[in-house]
Amino acid sequence: MPLYEVAQRELPPGWRRFVSGDWMHINPVGADGAPLPGRPTQGWKIHVSACLDNAEKTAAKVWDYCVPRALPFKFVPGPQPLHLRNSKYAGRGSSGKFATLYPADEQELHLVLQELGGLLDGEPGPYILTDLRWGNGPLYVRYGGFAHRYCVDAAGALVPAIENPEGTLVPDLREPAFHVPEWVELPAFLEPHLAARNATTTNDLPYRIESALHFSNGGGVYLGEDLRSGEKVVLKEARPHAGLAADRADAVTRLERERAALERLSGLGVAPEARDWFLLGDHRFLVMDHLPGRTLNSFFAQRHPLLEPEPDPAAVADYTRWALRIHRAVEEAVTAVHSRGVVFNDLHMFNIMVGPDEESVRLLDFEAAAHVDENHRQAIAHPGFIAPRERTGFDVDLYALACLRLALFLPMTTLLVVDRDKARHLAEVAARRFPDVPREFFDDAVAVICGTDTARGTPYVPVEPADWPRSRDSIAAGILASATPGRDDRIFPGDIAQFADAAVSASPTAPPASSTRSARPAPAGTRTVRNGC
Repeated sequence: MPLYEVAQRELPPGWRRFVSGDWMHINPVGADGAPLPGRPTQGWKIHVSACLDNAEKTAAKVWDYCVPRALPFKFVPGPQPLHLRNSKYAGRGSSGKFATLYPADEQELHLVLQELGGLLDGEPGPYILTDLRWGNGPLYVRYGGFAHRYCVDAAGALVPAIENPEGTLVPDLREPAFHVPEWVELPAFLEPHLAARNATTTNDLPYRIESALHFSNGGGVYLGEDLRSGEKVVLKEARPHAGLAADRADAVTRLERERAALERLSGLGVAPEARDWFLLGDHRFLVMDHLPGRTLNSFFAQRHPLLEPEPDPAAVADYTRWALRIHRAVEEAVTAVHSRGVVFNDLHMFNIMVGPDEESVRLLDFEAAAHVDENHRQAIAHPGFIAPRERTGFDVDLYALACLRLALFLPMTTLLVVDRDKARHLAEVAARRFPDVPREFFDDAVAVICGTDTARGTPYVPVEPADWPRSRDSIAAGILASATPGRDDRIFPGDIAQFADAAVSASPTAPPASSTRSARPAPAGTRTVRNGC
């Protein structure tokens, strides 16, 4: 993994460096190599935000400021983990945090904000949703833990903790909104910055936000009402420098692409009409028509006959007729989009809205769309519908339409990411289960997914049943090989869920978030790790 230059610097005497997760910690230590005594375990911390383009020079300035002052800090040491930290579906509670500084007290906090804030003034970075911004620069503050301490929250999960005045560990809230624990007083020098944050509201907009439909690290999607007409609208939010895609485009860039695509498609009746475009705080908003109905994926639980172990043949036939009509309607919508020179680039079941009549369809979420002449590759796509890299232009959408042919009947196209030849097997199973579907419907899908020449080859053959004993023994041997009887905490590796990011939350990211004082009590089960984080 490439590292920034500052991550490879030689440490001066009296300093220790170590890596934990995607952080590189730089801490002053005593003569015996132990952490300096008297450092607080919690308090006001400073976060520094940075973009991919200015992260290296920002890290250098943080190093040059902190080391002479014996101020402990940590930072993301390379562009790859920083990109992932700010990607579209990264945890919003940790998004934007490039470096963290640990002042000893409020006096040092104020001094660092003033001095380092001046050195970094004007540098862009993603807004850190959990924190209070210092002025208009890349510095943010939050009261939280300095050492790794944990407690069990009300839901039974192990979460980061801080200590309340009674000495009890309680959850260190890292939701995407600024919180101050109820026993902590906001320093006076931060009050003007809190007032500036709370001054941004939706009160003067001609729209009323009713509910949140979706959140990502790039922003939220909200259902609202146009107060001038009473009509339902959808407001889509984009946070600058956040929600990065594989092509490094941020949420604002993608929202601009969506706006351009919707304007090109205006009047076709296959996509929402763009109504408005405005800036609130530093967040961009696109206002669109609200499309009634449900997304295509939501119909499986209600309609798909294979949910029953012995499906009624009449239900299979009824579903077949409906699914074929839906696919034909989606094909017509995609053809209309192509007629305006637009490549959708992200066709899948969550982006297909089926109307209340359960027959008509319209397409949603054009943030990946582009004019065919731009020759954009897919930067965001559903894994069950993502086209091979050699497919470009309209062929990207035609590939997704082919995947949809299989997914409507056998929703397992995510397997195609591993092996596109699996399309043959899926087609064979779907053809047996849905005998009223014309065989060419599936054969054409396989030809597009696998490529015409490949589709003429030997059909996909699953593992022979006679091979089961060898496969069984191989699986058992693999399980035994992973055993670690020398450990005293477990014999086999734990579930991947143990690595889940506890900071991920479903709270809104809308700009008018205000300060709240909140701390939930927790049971006594705790764990503390003093590693100078």
